[in-house]
Amino acid sequence: MKIINAIASILIIIGALNWGLVGLFKVNLVESIFKKDSLITKMIYILVGLAGLWTILYLIF
Repeated sequence: MKIINAIASILIIIGALNWGLVGLFKVNLVESIFKKDSLITKMIYILVGLAGLWTILYLIF
């Protein structure tokens, strides 16, 4: 479980930094690197969302 929590934490940090860049500078780093509608971009967003859900469940239980 420690590995899953570490991966989730890293993904949450990546998501938070990306949203910070969007809010401050209107720069979406994920879309800049992997193109706007690519499969990799969608997968990254899904993984970040799942990491958030995992962390919520981890904190509750």
